[in-house]
Amino acid sequence: MAVDPSDTGLARLLEEAPDGPLVMLNLLRFAPGGRPLYEEYSRRARRFLQRYGAELLYAGDGATPLVAEEGQAWDAVLLVRYPSREAFGRMVADPEYREITALRTRALTEAVLQPTTPWTASRRDARTGPVADDPSVRREPHAR
Repeated sequence: MAVDPSDTGLARLLEEAPDGPLVMLNLLRFAPGGRPLYEEYSRRARRFLQRYGAELLYAGDGATPLVAEEGQAWDAVLLVRYPSREAFGRMVADPEYREITALRTRALTEAVLQPTTPWTASRRDARTGPVADDPSVRREPHAR
């Protein structure tokens, strides 16, 4: 299973709409004894996140999935915000950063690195479009 970004995947990421922030969803499955290795990688990676303007938004352990196929549970989930795709690309190309990636590789049996971008105003406004404004559409009140 893949745990590290491929050169091809990284090149595609950098070619896509380079403006604006990027939030990277990290889904992690640890190898036996891999959690301490990943924690060491994380400790060492902090300075690179700071150097390239990135920020760890969330880190947590996976719980029992509510919707997933067998084997799709993850041990940990992280969200990391980068100021741009270019900043992410510079970080992963940094020779000093590359020296610590072996820790991450050994720590994991599988990973997903899913780049995400914020929804645009037009996409956010889609939920208030014609259906939302139609008085004939019945809505249940929100629980508070």
